[in-house]
Amino acid sequence: MKKNRMPVRKWSSGRGALLIIGVTFSLSALTRLGGGVGQAIAKEVAELSADVSTTHDPLQCETSESITKILAVLRVRETDMNERQRHLEEKEVSLSLAEDQIRKNLIALTLAEEKLAATIATSETAAESDLARLTSVYENMKPKDAATLFEEMNPNFAAGFMGRMRPDAAAQIMAGLAPKTAYSISVILAGRNANILAE
Repeated sequence: MKKNRMPVRKWSSGRGALLIIGVTFSLSALTRLGGGVGQAIAKEVAELSADVSTTHDPLQCETSESITKILAVLRVRETDMNERQRHLEEKEVSLSLAEDQIRKNLIALTLAEEKLAATIATSETAAESDLARLTSVYENMKPKDAATLFEEMNPNFAAGFMGRMRPDAAAQIMAGLAPKTAYSISVILAGRNANILAE
């Protein structure tokens, strides 16, 4: 006696459903891409999946024209994304190089500033040393000879040296100056002291 067997569905009849599910998943992924390009691709995939669902023959095994179009669109999208990625990587390299150059420039600028500060300090020290030496020379000259030199100097210049000298040497030189010159130098020195006291 033969047993009643349930009829077994052929696998080929389920291929159409699998194809529609695959296209639906592709449509969902493309919709998530967002933007104008993503929406355009999603619309195209939706149209293609509608064509597949209405015209697909479950007995056919070969790739349909609609799937080929979808794959082509996806390849174009992948190429575009790869190109954007390449541009981003190039920009990142350029920014890194620019940052390195800026860092080097800052280091060079800092070194230049330090060198300039050292040069200024050296020149100020040298100038002060020269003035001290010249003041000492005037102090050790004979008062009459020093007075002759001070007569030729600008009163402001002469007052600067007088202010740096020992009081006894400055007094001897002032005694040898013409009264008008001695008076001018005295007024300048008194004015400087008055300004210091006022501060």
